[in-house]
Amino acid sequence: MSSAKIAARLLVIAALGALTAGCFQPMYAAHTDGTPALREKLMGVDLPPVDKPTGSREARLGVEIRNALAFKLYGAATGMPPTHKLVIRFTTTRNSLIIDPATALPSIENYGIDAQYNLIEIVSNKSVMTGSTFSRVSYDIPGQLQRFARQRAFRDAEDRACAEIAENIQTRLASFFTVGS
Repeated sequence: MSSAKIAARLLVIAALGALTAGCFQPMYAAHTDGTPALREKLMGVDLPPVDKPTGSREARLGVEIRNALAFKLYGAATGMPPTHKLVIRFTTTRNSLIIDPATALPSIENYGIDAQYNLIEIVSNKSVMTGSTFSRVSYDIPGQLQRFARQRAFRDAEDRACAEIAENIQTRLASFFTVGS
């Protein structure tokens, strides 16, 4: 291929790149036109407590998801006056993946959370976005007969799954507030 053809192709690529260069805007950047930035929009999301029976294992998970999501949305600060309310519902699953044939006890388990969320605009009380997400984490059970080690591994898996759910919801909210749909 001649150097003139290569130069022409590079010129076309540079021209197309120049046309789209003005379209890029960083997601978390401040806006120069006075509209609220993504951070302020996320700080306007109210997170009511998850509706689970008090004192249950799922109530602890609801608090864990809510706290992780609040930290992702607000950072170290508290939220601003709410413009939206995020309602979260979830179910959990637990499956044994590998069972030790000698003791008939599981040695690896899988833990999952399936979450549904609904973003409601407070002014109109209308649902503006709904979605669902899931998390699946596996964990080893160290020492078949060590009850406390098994419980700790299970709790760590729950915490990892909750953090993943919060990350997925925060990403979807950021996308919604950036694009508007």
